[in-house]
Amino acid sequence: MKQIFLISASVFLLAACGGSGNKTQDNQSAQTPGSMVETKTESANPSYDPNRGEGKFSTVVLSDKLDAPKADAGEKIVGVKCAACHKMTDEKLVGPGWAGVTERRRPEWIMNFITNPDPMIDKDPAVQAQYEICLVRMPNQGLSDDDARNILEYMRKNDGVK
Repeated sequence: MKQIFLISASVFLLAACGGSGNKTQDNQSAQTPGSMVETKTESANPSYDPNRGEGKFSTVVLSDKLDAPKADAGEKIVGVKCAACHKMTDEKLVGPGWAGVTERRRPEWIMNFITNPDPMIDKDPAVQAQYEICLVRMPNQGLSDDDARNILEYMRKNDGVK
């Protein structure tokens, strides 16, 4: 039984570790606390926007105040789909910790990555650099647009938005 588990786990890890071999470093400009950080990257794909990512979300409008019902719904989704790999602190688990993510990334980028990580893993130099550290490719969890928005609101709550 242990052998079957070990073989299954090995196959899963090998499948999860696929991805691009591109190594590019992410340079971020200094910003005041609480402001969005514009990521400056040199991408091999000039049509890729590293501030928005790749996906259907081109504009996400956020209120200055937290939407508590969305954040609560997001917390439930995170508990089921995300918490096995991500901590709400800056500590790496399988994937990177989420503390400060809404200050480093634009909401469009976060929602595009949550709903469809594959093209961003393949094109975004910052994601590729993170992949080099974590060594596990984020799986597509099949989240809806509403799920992604709720998770974003929970991330904002974690980052101190009230």
